[in-house]
Amino acid sequence: MGEDSDLVISIEDNILLVGTAHISKESVELVRNEIESWNPDFVAVELCQSRFKALSENRRLDKESLLKVIKEGKAPLILMQSLLASEQRKLGLSEEMQPGAELIEAISIAKQNKKEIALIDRDIQVTLRRAWKKMKFREKFRLLFSLIGEDEIDDEFDVNQILENKDLMTMMMDELKQVAPGAGSVLVDERDEYLAHNILQKSASGKVLAVIGAGHLDGVKMHLSSLKKPNKERIEILSRVPKKKVYQKFIPWIIPLILFGFILKSGLEKDFTEFAEILTIWALANSICAAFAVILARGHIFAVITAALASPITSLNPFLAAGWFAGYVQMKVDEPTTEDLTNFLKLEDWKSYWTNSAGKVLLVTALGNLGSMSGAWVAASMIGLFGAL
Repeated sequence: MGEDSDLVISIEDNILLVGTAHISKESVELVRNEIESWNPDFVAVELCQSRFKALSENRRLDKESLLKVIKEGKAPLILMQSLLASEQRKLGLSEEMQPGAELIEAISIAKQNKKEIALIDRDIQVTLRRAWKKMKFREKFRLLFSLIGEDEIDDEFDVNQILENKDLMTMMMDELKQVAPGAGSVLVDERDEYLAHNILQKSASGKVLAVIGAGHLDGVKMHLSSLKKPNKERIEILSRVPKKKVYQKFIPWIIPLILFGFILKSGLEKDFTEFAEILTIWALANSICAAFAVILARGHIFAVITAALASPITSLNPFLAAGWFAGYVQMKVDEPTTEDLTNFLKLEDWKSYWTNSAGKVLLVTALGNLGSMSGAWVAASMIGLFGAL
């Protein structure tokens, strides 16, 4: 057994934490040895149901799910998940080992030894949505540029250092906490707590060997040491996406109200010239910003035109988004092939998102929405300035 190792931590007599790097062959062997030697009743792994299916079934996007992502406004979340995963995958593939292999191996060995399996991580969609909501507007930009800022990984990077220290995801989050504290707290700190509660809950029925990323070891150990029993209320809080506060629900209506206010003012004063100028400013600012954003995503000309036409209208309705329409058009005129959909979840660098048709659909959707949002604020500012003059 490796209980003296920094990667294997014993908590009392019924919990054993095994830290892994999600990209290392050594991690797979470590998991195998600890399961066979410690003989736990339960093998708990840092996976949720959806991630387990994706790893075990080699699940990929299909056209139906891609369309659903567009309609539900999940394009930024899927892009963020894919970008984070690609950073891990680069090193994993360099060792001819897929990230998460040790987690699937843990499940496989547990089944061979007739052990009960527990998936103890929070659903990935909940995690990403909580992270997205907790990040401030500027943090979202910082996070994106942090992820796409480096084209290549240093060839001299020592994979063993990750295994001895922290898994790559947590190393990234330690750096990104400086850039996006909201994302860091959700992706690392909240998950440490969530994992600890679930491990403790399972330990009431027998010995638990928990396979988690090495970067989570300290945090999970800290929570396990302080918790006397799992807090179901806290688990429920961490398992749901926070609802918008009243003032947050009102914010999307501010710009339409400003526009209607100036239109009403022009109508009451019967100043039809001012009325026409306000509508022109609104239409041009929205159209130009939305179109420019889709051009940055390298969208098809029809997607660019769609964004330009839709933005002045969708900006007046918080329940609609120009990027949804642009993304749908992009998907129709440059329909992703089966190969594109399969390769999207295996993209190696950020440049690939502009050449993969599925990735481009998501970029057009996400950037189209961002451009339309920016255009609305630009238009409102210009109309406000125009009204002041």
